[in-house]
Amino acid sequence: MTSVQVRQFTCLQDNFGVLVHHPESGTTVAIDVPDAKAYIAALHATGWSLSHILITHHHWDHIGGLNELVEATGAHVTGPERSRQKIAGMNNAVEDGDDILVGPLKIKAMATPGHTLDHISWWFTEEGIAHTGDTLFALGCGRLFEGDAEMMWSSLSHLVRQLPPETKIYCGHEYTQANAKFALSIDPTNEKLKMRASQINELRAKGEATLPTTIAEELETNPFLRAADPAIQQSLGLEGEELAIVFAEIRKRKDNF
Repeated sequence: MTSVQVRQFTCLQDNFGVLVHHPESGTTVAIDVPDAKAYIAALHATGWSLSHILITHHHWDHIGGLNELVEATGAHVTGPERSRQKIAGMNNAVEDGDDILVGPLKIKAMATPGHTLDHISWWFTEEGIAHTGDTLFALGCGRLFEGDAEMMWSSLSHLVRQLPPETKIYCGHEYTQANAKFALSIDPTNEKLKMRASQINELRAKGEATLPTTIAEELETNPFLRAADPAIQQSLGLEGEELAIVFAEIRKRKDNF
């Protein structure tokens, strides 16, 4: 496992900006660009030079600063093939399972549609980190704007099958405190969730980020990954139902929470 440094910072209101820096080569990767100025400030603070940008999906709050940041840095942009016509300025496009080399960093593109049809999650396979955009959040998952519940359940299951439990997960938004309140409403007897919710409240009270999380932590506490849990199925009145149906009910309840 190679050594990288990760810089996470707030963009817009509740988006995260993320920079991944490989000190030996100087390679620096931005994941999504909600706001160019926030990225430029972070680059200035670290002294890093941006070399690459990876895009998860076409929504404005993930690419709104892309052109400005490319103009300022000349970074090479890679994003989803499905949105080649929607995202101006991409140099390269990927599909599910594609492996790319960014400097010395080996990164796998994982198609995770549901929130949008073009969504790509990025797995830095040797660094033990992944960026799941707006597919998997800490204690949550993205709204279903373009896909459906079955598609999103398949994408989340894909992440869980592929990513080792210890993988550190970064994502697009700081939604964790609100997600924790909802999670407790349908999984109220989960002691690990109760403990995590308390820790989250402490972090947010100090203005600190709740990310990164890990796959292992999400499997224990994130209801959107726990459709098979008997306690959650009982809470929803869906004992023994197909997991995609249980997931769909969880997503519906979160939408109306």
